[in-house]
Amino acid sequence: MSSHYVYDKDDFRFRKQKRSPQTVLLRILKYFLVSVSLAVLYYAVFALFFSTDKERRLKAENRMYERMYPEMEEKQQLLEDVVAGLEVKDNSIYRDLFQSDVITFGSQASDFLSGIDSLEVLDIIRHSEGIYGPLSVKAKEIDAEFKDIFRILASDDTELPPLSFPLEKFSFTSVGASVGSKINPFYKVKVKHDGLDLIAPSGTPVCASADGTVSDIERSRKGLGNVVSIDHGNGYVTRYAHLSDINVLRGRKVKRGDIVGRVGMSGNSFAPHLHYEIWRDTVALDPVNFFFSTVTPAEYSAMLLMSASAGQSMD
Repeated sequence: MSSHYVYDKDDFRFRKQKRSPQTVLLRILKYFLVSVSLAVLYYAVFALFFSTDKERRLKAENRMYERMYPEMEEKQQLLEDVVAGLEVKDNSIYRDLFQSDVITFGSQASDFLSGIDSLEVLDIIRHSEGIYGPLSVKAKEIDAEFKDIFRILASDDTELPPLSFPLEKFSFTSVGASVGSKINPFYKVKVKHDGLDLIAPSGTPVCASADGTVSDIERSRKGLGNVVSIDHGNGYVTRYAHLSDINVLRGRKVKRGDIVGRVGMSGNSFAPHLHYEIWRDTVALDPVNFFFSTVTPAEYSAMLLMSASAGQSMD
C-alpha cells in the first residue's frame, strides 16, 4: 500500500493519506488506455491525410493496371481464338493427309503419377508399354500409308491435287480471309466465303496451281467478276476470280505455272486481289491446306495464322 500527503485546510497542515493497490492499478490502467487511444488517433489521422512514397507508387501502379487489364483480357481472348483455329486447321490437314483421326496422348501419364510417392520399375515399364504399344501399331499403319502414297505418286497415271501457289511472287503477308463465315466489306454482315483472298498489286500474273483443262470462263461486272475455272481431275477444280485480264480459252490444257490471267478487282472487289477457290466433288476446301509443299514451314505457319485471324473478306 502506497501513501501520499494532502493539505488539510481546517488544521492548516499536510496530512499523510494512504492509497490502496486497486486505486494505483486503476490509475495506471487509465493512463495506459489514454496513451494508447491517443497513439491510435494520431496514426489514423496521419494515415488518412498523409501517404508515404511507397504508398503513392503502389496507388499509381494500381491505376495503371486497372487501365491495362481490359486490353490484356482482349489480347488473351484473341490469342486463345487464334490457337483454337490453328488446332482445328492442323487436325483438318492431318486427316486430309493420313485419312485418320489425330493421335492424342490424353492425360494418362499425369493420372498415373498423381498421388503416388514411389513407383516400382516394373510398374513404370508396364505403364509405358500400355501407352507406346498402340503407338507402335499406329506407326506401322502410317508407314504402310506412306508406301501407298509413294507408289501412287510414282505412277504415270496419277493426277496430283492443286498444290502450288497461284501467284508468281509469294509473301505470307498477302494472305487474307479464307473459307468460312466472313464479314462482307460492303454490307458489313457475315456471309459465306468459299475461297482464299490473296492480296496483290493489280496486273500480277496468276498461275495455274496444277496441270488441268480450262473448264469454264466467266466475264462479269458483278459478284466474282472475271473468273477462270480449271479442272484438274480426281474431282478437283480451282477457280481464279476478280481477274483484270484472262489469258486462256475454254477447253485449253494448261500446265502448272502457266499464266491464266492477271490480278484485278473486277466484280464486287474491295481492293485488287485474287480470290482463289479449290473444290472437290462440289465441296469447297480451304486452299491454305494445299500450300504446305510449296512454302517453307515458317511461311506456312504464318499463312495459317493470317488466314485464321482475318475476319473480313475482300469481296
